[in-house]
Amino acid sequence: MKKIINFLTVFISIFIFSQVKPVKKVPVKKAPKNTVKKAPEEAKPNPELVVINKDLPVLIPKKKDGKFGYINQNGKFIIQPEYHIAVFFAEDCNLLNSPNEKIRKFGTKEYATVEKDLISYRVDHAGKRVYQFKDADLGQCKFGDYKQQLYQAYILNGFYGIIEKAKFVNAADYRDYQIYPQYQYLFIMEGDDVADPMIVASQNDRFGVIDVNNKIVIPFEYSNIKRNFSWKLGKMFDVTKDGVNYYYIDANNKEY
Repeated sequence: MKKIINFLTVFISIFIFSQVKPVKKVPVKKAPKNTVKKAPEEAKPNPELVVINKDLPVLIPKKKDGKFGYINQNGKFIIQPEYHIAVFFAEDCNLLNSPNEKIRKFGTKEYATVEKDLISYRVDHAGKRVYQFKDADLGQCKFGDYKQQLYQAYILNGFYGIIEKAKFVNAADYRDYQIYPQYQYLFIMEGDDVADPMIVASQNDRFGVIDVNNKIVIPFEYSNIKRNFSWKLGKMFDVTKDGVNYYYIDANNKEY
């Protein structure tokens, strides 16, 4: 009897386990990998574009062996001299107002105009020619932002002085003059600050720069100072001592 009971117990166990279906392993789906797009790397600033004087351009036109390039504020050529003309990095209003929208970006102050072999280009700070001028791309400049000068030169008895146009009444009254006529020549440089302009002056056949209070900014030691846009565009003066070789100086009379 005992054997029969043991046999039945084993048989029942085998029967029960034989009826249990094996559990299938459900494969785990792997989540799709999200591709993380790398943000475009920002252009690293050029360490050669040093800033010693924040009022000056980082690149300054410089002539060498008859051709122009650009130096940094340390005097090192960053864009090699190969151009007949090279001007300060500044806006070009003709390109800013171009009928071709894709061209307008080349009119910003991030570029400079140069000329080589009678062809004009816009170059970037690395010296790369990014655009060649075409007549069809040029728009019309807008002159609505022009600032009227407060002062003007005034000649009395062959000498130059400065008057404030809105206040000047009597030429015989020395008190009506901002600077009483005493110079061989005066020219008010165009700039952003019309209340305190730089004034190219000539005395004893030499040129220097004064302000409206008759204070000497640049000593009278030059044979000529060009009356161009160098002060407005670059806060610099285009000078020469021998009448042949021109170079730029800043308001502290430092040569570049």
